[in-house]
Amino acid sequence: MDSLPKREERGKHSITYLELLEILIVLQCILSFLLLGPVCAFLTIWLVYSHLWPLFAIYSIWLISDWKTPERGGRRSVWMSRWTVWKYLRDYFPIKLHKDTDLDPKHNYIFGYHPHGIMSLGAFCNFGTDSTGFSHMFPNIKPHLTTLAGNFKVPLYRDYLLAAGMCSVTHSSIDYLLSCHGSGNAVVIVVGGAAEALNCTRNKHILTLKKRKGFIRKALTNGASLVPVYSFGENEVFQQYHFEPGSWKRNLQELFQQWVGFAPCIFFGQGIFSSSSKGIMPIRKAINTVVGKPIPVPRMKNPSEQQVDAYHALYVNCLQELFNTYKERFGLQKSDSLVLV
Repeated sequence: MDSLPKREERGKHSITYLELLEILIVLQCILSFLLLGPVCAFLTIWLVYSHLWPLFAIYSIWLISDWKTPERGGRRSVWMSRWTVWKYLRDYFPIKLHKDTDLDPKHNYIFGYHPHGIMSLGAFCNFGTDSTGFSHMFPNIKPHLTTLAGNFKVPLYRDYLLAAGMCSVTHSSIDYLLSCHGSGNAVVIVVGGAAEALNCTRNKHILTLKKRKGFIRKALTNGASLVPVYSFGENEVFQQYHFEPGSWKRNLQELFQQWVGFAPCIFFGQGIFSSSSKGIMPIRKAINTVVGKPIPVPRMKNPSEQQVDAYHALYVNCLQELFNTYKERFGLQKSDSLVLV
């Protein structure tokens, strides 16, 4: 799929130019992840109190009419999902998408994405853009990457997320996508969420999954097949400072997570132009995302706790099987295993 020539075949000047493009695009993505939301919030406040307030008044009228869009299928921009810049994001690591089997577009699916990592770069690149070939690998399947509902309450920032194909991860949003949006939908949920980000550790595979059963219940109430997805390398692209459980720093992280919805991780990667120094850039480690086999799920209007637990156990077994099948292929040791918390 990559139209760029192999690195060995490029001239010295071309290698430098292409690598520079990759660095700039990835830097833009990292800064957008960290700063775009706050910048949009401050810009909104500035507009309200500036002589340009009529522009914000007009935008507010439209915003009110568009408020439910994140819970009604979103507003994906096909043009944006196919931007050439995402290919440079893909090639920086690189990020690759793999499938264990085909998916029938006559059905709907819930993709359980693991692990969260620091920024879920594999989830965004594979399911928020088409740079890794999702549309060709799974024809007529429409991915809907979900994120915290609070992100869609920030003016302007919400429009960027919607254009990137993201939807709210609320109950009503998932129900709409799986019951009122036709067939061939794949709702992508990063199951571990912010809690799992705090456990992101290189060379370890700790998943916050034992008590995460809401996505199982949604699959049952909508009759959507469950699909385990694992990204090998997601935890390897950043290093995180871990604080001792019970320490005031760890308690502050967890308290912030409860109030705001995400945890303020203290992390670092490599330097912008040097892999030997610490910096904001992610480490160049391959991210291989494997979409597993679908688990057929019957439609149940009011599934019992026992039924939810049964399908949760089945899902966990399938996820572990997927991990064990591919771990050595993507550079892990045979002894590596998933740790569920």
